[in-house]
Amino acid sequence: MPQVIEWKNPGEDDIVWRYPEEEITWGAQLIVHEYEYAVFFRDGKAYDVFGPGRHTLTTQNLPLLTEYLTKLLGYPESPFKATVIFVSSKQFRGKFGGQGQTVDLAPLKFFGSFWFRVSDPKLFVMEVVGGQKLYETDKVNEFLRGFLNERLITQLSKYDLVTVFTKLEEVSFKTKVLINEEFKRIGLELIDLKFEGIDTTEEYRDRLFWIRQTGGQAAYVLKMETAESMAKELGKSPGAGLGAGMMLIPPVFAQPPPQTPPPPSYTQPPSTTTVKCPKCGMIVDARFNYCPYCGAQLPKPGVRYCPNCGAQVPPNAKFCPNCGKQL
Repeated sequence: MPQVIEWKNPGEDDIVWRYPEEEITWGAQLIVHEYEYAVFFRDGKAYDVFGPGRHTLTTQNLPLLTEYLTKLLGYPESPFKATVIFVSSKQFRGKFGGQGQTVDLAPLKFFGSFWFRVSDPKLFVMEVVGGQKLYETDKVNEFLRGFLNERLITQLSKYDLVTVFTKLEEVSFKTKVLINEEFKRIGLELIDLKFEGIDTTEEYRDRLFWIRQTGGQAAYVLKMETAESMAKELGKSPGAGLGAGMMLIPPVFAQPPPQTPPPPSYTQPPSTTTVKCPKCGMIVDARFNYCPYCGAQLPKPGVRYCPNCGAQVPPNAKFCPNCGKQL
């Protein structure tokens, strides 16, 4: 009876599975189900890839591995040794979350979800599964979470805190495009990426609100704080001469350019309509787009939002049309 190589009853969330035996016989039956690939891996390199179907293993349908075995052994032996790795081509959802800094050194915490699939099974096995020896789904997910977090921290460090909070959709789009290129390098396609939460420390939340309220004048005050900090550091150094301080501090004290009057919205009488912030629970002016206390996006009066993904939903909807969560 010929040897049968098959991934039986894979779980819904299983990305990879390794066939437990490495001794393969010529004439063995390889069964690959729909939404699966089977990749032959040996000595740190991925060789032949099989799509869905029943395959009888011969030297003809394993040309790359046959060539390698012939060069290594003089002729392909039977049985020969190889690792068969099954890879699912379905779409999967992963989680990310981490802490970093913005370009203005503000602490930044973030978390969210990403959706991906294996687009190049041979490259994926080479770079992730076989290359990293990650033959279990949990270990693959852990690797991808770290891979994504590292690149998110790098990308978010290119923006200042105000931009991240006020232009999150734009930042998310640019971040997704750049990270998708990184995913392609390891055989994956990043289908979507969504920030579900983003925050900073209480000190920087207050500063963020202050900067938005005062406009360009805040930049001058921040320069004053920077100059004061520089002067303290210079005073701590016994070898620092007065000349060094005089070279560093005057540019910081440069007068700010004339500022335009604040927008009319700041001089209007207080609105009688208020909303409750979904994140911190504070009651704020309904004309605000973002909460001045925590930076969260505010709901509009009379508009209904999904508590899971934040998308706007019809008034009488029972399920979110964006994420499918029951309301």
